[in-house]
Amino acid sequence: MEQATDFDNERPEIIRVTGLKKRYRLGRIGAGTLQATIKEWKERRKDPERAKDARRKKNESFYALSGVDFTVHKGETVGIIGKNGAGKSTLLKILSRITAPTEGVVDLYGRVTSMLEVGTGFHGDMTGRENIYLNGAILGMTKAEIDEKIDDIIRFSGIEEFIDTPIKRYSSGMYVKLGFSVAYHLDSEIIIMDEVLAVGDIQFQRKCLSCLAEAARDGKRTVLYVSHNMSTVRQLCNRCIVMDKGKVIFDGDTDKAIEVYLGISTEMPSQITYGPEHRPDDRIIRAVKRITIDSLLFADRTEPVFRNTEEAVIKLTCTAEMELKNVGFRFEVWAQDNSKIATALSSGFLDFSPGTETVTIRMPLTHLESGRYRVDIIAFLFDGSPNDFRIDSVYPGFWLQIEPTIDSDHYLKWDHRHWGAIRLDDLHLEK
Repeated sequence: MEQATDFDNERPEIIRVTGLKKRYRLGRIGAGTLQATIKEWKERRKDPERAKDARRKKNESFYALSGVDFTVHKGETVGIIGKNGAGKSTLLKILSRITAPTEGVVDLYGRVTSMLEVGTGFHGDMTGRENIYLNGAILGMTKAEIDEKIDDIIRFSGIEEFIDTPIKRYSSGMYVKLGFSVAYHLDSEIIIMDEVLAVGDIQFQRKCLSCLAEAARDGKRTVLYVSHNMSTVRQLCNRCIVMDKGKVIFDGDTDKAIEVYLGISTEMPSQITYGPEHRPDDRIIRAVKRITIDSLLFADRTEPVFRNTEEAVIKLTCTAEMELKNVGFRFEVWAQDNSKIATALSSGFLDFSPGTETVTIRMPLTHLESGRYRVDIIAFLFDGSPNDFRIDSVYPGFWLQIEPTIDSDHYLKWDHRHWGAIRLDDLHLEK
């Protein structure tokens, strides 16, 4: 497992996980009722083979967590990412004391607020106001403490009109708004969140992420945040844990963690031959073949790693099936969180005769900041209309990496997690 070592270890530990394992039994466990259990037992008595098979399945098990170790310091906001089934939710349930570990030790030095699913800890027949007092009592707060904060909780949630309505009538978004507002305002040192913000609307998500980021900067709260939205993970977390098959495979910088999660940490070829796997949604385009993008080669590079003061020189080999006029190329640039950040259009157009030709494309990298980018390639015909007519495309076209550059004119080290992946030309100041 890769592990970063540059975190602020002078802050006190607030979570320590050592040798954590969780085993689950496979197959059916119990028949649900005594009558069904007796019936199932009689049927197995009649069929010995079935009884043997049932005993075998009963002994089968799997480890949702198989030896997890990490520590979290006070004030950190830590992302936990991984594929479905990696063990993220099981880990959070153990940290929240919802389920017990099979092996290992979890030390928590503070009160925990958990938001593992919509409506966690709420009672459907109670009103929103009553559930605020219920959650506060569960967290060990006195009625006087809750009285002092309840107006702020209700105001933050934005559901004042419905606060005295039984929450079984709430929408999933209203559940989340009330649940997050309670979790944020009540006095707990640790907040555990599992994808719940995905249910809320965009404005509420932004407000929540802003509050969590502010609390982390102030060192007031420690946040564990699970999400498949890499944009929010990058925005909120300065450290990230990547899990796979019940193990921690990386613990460190968020950008590097996302690279590991997306599986792009090693493969970045400088020469690519395009096949059907690069054209997953290409049935309409290929029905009338006009041109095929065959291959790509980075000129004078053994790997596509650049500084943003350079340009990428790319040689595209294409095969035209017919005479073509005004062929252009478009590069669509995507960040590691799978968000499109830029598009580069060819400055002119080319004519193709039937056969294979090589086109040299120069791509300036001036405004791209440090990081790894995916670039898709689209070939199109220009007929004078505002819309292009696509004649071939490859996804992904290539990967490239921009190394950080700091010179006398750009003395700030660019943090594109907060400022963006594209740096525009400098502002000119006058006085």
